[in-house]
Amino acid sequence: MSITDLNEALDKAERGILNFFLPRRCPFCGAVTGKDLLCDKCEKSLPYTGERAVEEAGFARCAAPLYYDGSVRKAILDFKFGRKMGAVSCFGQMMAQCAAENFSGEFDAVTWVPVSKKRLKKRGFDQARYLAASLCVDWHTEPLETLRKVVDNPAQSGMESHEERRANVLGVYEPVQPERFAGKRLLLIDDIRTTGATLAECVRVLKEAGAKEVLCLTLAAAEEKK
Repeated sequence: MSITDLNEALDKAERGILNFFLPRRCPFCGAVTGKDLLCDKCEKSLPYTGERAVEEAGFARCAAPLYYDGSVRKAILDFKFGRKMGAVSCFGQMMAQCAAENFSGEFDAVTWVPVSKKRLKKRGFDQARYLAASLCVDWHTEPLETLRKVVDNPAQSGMESHEERRANVLGVYEPVQPERFAGKRLLLIDDIRTTGATLAECVRVLKEAGAKEVLCLTLAAAEEKK
């Protein structure tokens, strides 16, 4: 499926046919919301990052609208592993708003952190690609494929230390047609940021391949322990 087809499929599924036959539900609690993306309760109570949405992570500026906790964590895992695709429009719009508020005018193209071919076959879809396509819908643009995952490394979630995570992703990505993004400022999309090891490796590869700058945007970020 091409990215154009993916955008069209998302648009039709989320804003047309499925909404006609099935009630829209809040992705965080499951309550019927009618035409709204979120129920009133979750809209008021979600763990928003607010003024702390942007973090200077060393390798890049990273933003996220939500903290990875409670109902947010469950909703992302349901989307990622349970294929609860009804959530993607809500997630995409939240991320698009976060980008508009914090990175407006600072990027030329949107891209994403890809999964490996093996994981794509097992899971059936690439969640970061879907998020990137969804947030691009309102901007009338398409995400640009810039990376390929060439090593099916162990999942980062099973590793505790930053050192383990950093070593686990080293060398697993390679650039795709770098001439298409040489000199461009990229907005890199993923679902979750914890230690930032995966994003840092992707940023390194993209910059070495010619990207002028890379900003990072995830749906949720782990809150720093105090």
